[in-house]
Amino acid sequence: MRRIKAAIVSILLLIVIGIAGFVILAKVDLFSIGTNKSSEISLVQDKLVELSEWTTLRYDYRNVIVSRTERSLSLPIVSDIQFAETIKLIEYTGYLKAGTDLSKVEITYDEPSQRYKVRVPKSRILDNVVETENTKVEDLKGSILSDYPTQTILDEINASKKTLEEEKISQGFLEEADLRISTLMISFLKSFDFDNVVIEFY
Repeated sequence: MRRIKAAIVSILLLIVIGIAGFVILAKVDLFSIGTNKSSEISLVQDKLVELSEWTTLRYDYRNVIVSRTERSLSLPIVSDIQFAETIKLIEYTGYLKAGTDLSKVEITYDEPSQRYKVRVPKSRILDNVVETENTKVEDLKGSILSDYPTQTILDEINASKKTLEEEKISQGFLEEADLRISTLMISFLKSFDFDNVVIEFY
């Protein structure tokens, strides 16, 4: 009888030791996995910071605007007399760039679903540049009395390019940039073996 009890106690001890060992190993594995994932995420985020602002969409444009100035002379008895008018045809080229700031990307790993969640800032306009070396100004009308300041030409171009930028945004330019960022981000993360990825813009 004592032998049977001793055998049962031994078996129970072995079971308890086995369960305890399994729990300890499981905790070590989970800790190891968590640590590895954190290290991987930290490495990827460092790489993203190095890339800084990420341009994903560019739009090249050419535009023509008509600019007009006039001068008038005020006399005490008669109404204003227009004596000098200038009309210029201004042709210019430029480009519009959209992208995001990768230094603000947030990456987390969800253990139950084994999924990476990547939060990316929404796209914004990074550049709207007029290529001044390609700008052409043509006289359509002018006289020796007319004076057309260079600043007026620059002001006209700046107003025009701003209008164009607003039009492109209303047409979905930034949303198209977001789609490209999503595709590029997934491809980039796959190179680090981040296979199950969900992109979220904020």
